[in-house]
Amino acid sequence: MSKRSKRSRRSLHVALVYNAASGFVPDTPEDRGSTADLRHMIRYMARTLRTLGHKVTVLPLANDLFAFQRRLLRLEPDVVFNQYDDVIHGAFYEMLFAANVQMMGLPLTGSPALALGLSRYKYISAKLLQGLGIPIPPCTELLERVSDVDRRQWQFPLIVQPCKEHAGIGLGRDSVVRTKKALRQQVRRILQEFNQPALAQLFLPGREFNVGIVGGKRLHLMPLAEVHYHDMPPEIPPIMSYAAKWIETSLEYKKTSIVCPTEVKPELSRQLYDIATRAFRAVRCWGYGRVDIRLDEEGNPRVLEVNCNASLEDDIGLARSAKRAGISYPKLLQMIIDIALEGPPHDVHIPMCHLDNA
Repeated sequence: MSKRSKRSRRSLHVALVYNAASGFVPDTPEDRGSTADLRHMIRYMARTLRTLGHKVTVLPLANDLFAFQRRLLRLEPDVVFNQYDDVIHGAFYEMLFAANVQMMGLPLTGSPALALGLSRYKYISAKLLQGLGIPIPPCTELLERVSDVDRRQWQFPLIVQPCKEHAGIGLGRDSVVRTKKALRQQVRRILQEFNQPALAQLFLPGREFNVGIVGGKRLHLMPLAEVHYHDMPPEIPPIMSYAAKWIETSLEYKKTSIVCPTEVKPELSRQLYDIATRAFRAVRCWGYGRVDIRLDEEGNPRVLEVNCNASLEDDIGLARSAKRAGISYPKLLQMIIDIALEGPPHDVHIPMCHLDNA
């Protein structure tokens, strides 16, 4: 048994890191609610890790990454449990945090810096998958200015979103467009509101699935979850928007449900797991994550997103899928720690591929 494997069997000092960006003032009830939800999740995770026999130090990370680094060096934890999900500084700061921990030589749960960045830069990750022959939605284009809309002929409807956001941020009732005029309006809104390019993709009308994955060298595939929009009014697009994810008083939230496990034919199940596994490996995820897949008009699965930093709340998402597989929440957290002590390998690289494949 390796030294790292032995360490994972005893009590560990776990540094549980989460985002607490200073200067962030919640300006809506939803934002205040999400901040409270985050604190509740971190407290529950800390309690769960302590019941496993670990010493837990909860570390909020605000703006000063180097002061945080010095504090982490003084603590000398056995493992850093990464729950840092920055909505203020964005993807680059998440990558920088993970890279700093890796350079300090500390085991880090979840994916390394490169994978975290790739999963947040949606256009780059989509083109990487496409170049490796993994199906993505057609018409995947990056629009850096409103005039880019006139560069090509479009197939409608399209879904338009910020290219570097996550958790449904920037997705709303007007995000599915059916005309060039509406496309221009959405691109202009994203450029002005989020100060980043827009990502446009053909809107896929089929079923939507979440494939939870836990593992390092060996992957554990969780039971398939399906997003149901059956009761959504026709004027609201059936998408996992910000409202559908977070605003409990919204119609989108009330009319969206997750079924896990869901019923699919064996051949479709095989396709979903195969594509999810290939996408997870292609982006160089490690530890745990979720791959979102939707069916096109002909029933073919296409990857919407690879989420390397999926939520670990105890009653939703990955934890819910794991529970359906007989993996309790404490066991899930312990698995994630064990995998962090196992790796990931340091020679992570992006494979050569043709990014212009249709």
